[in-house]
Amino acid sequence: MSEIVTVYAVFADAAEAERIARAMIERRLAACANILAPCRSIYRWQGAIETAEEIPALFKTRADQVEALIAAIAELHSYEVPAIVAWPIAHAWPAYGQWIEEEGR
Repeated sequence: MSEIVTVYAVFADAAEAERIARAMIERRLAACANILAPCRSIYRWQGAIETAEEIPALFKTRADQVEALIAAIAELHSYEVPAIVAWPIAHAWPAYGQWIEEEGR
């Protein structure tokens, strides 16, 4: 079984999150995407402190697809510098890991 990775990204709104999540599943770069509830983000951008409501999402994929998934999300993203990071998964239910591996083919 391949290693599993979760990719975390935030989006400007729910429509963008859903559009990009659906594209990643259609391209088979991710087996699943969870679009989460809105969050309040506070960050520094171009010298000013900003506050925004954003939509986080979690994408489940194989480790060998992470770079392609991150690049594809960034390509479709509306932000100039989107927050997209990957977290390796140390342990997973074997059947779940197998499902992720099969869906990425």
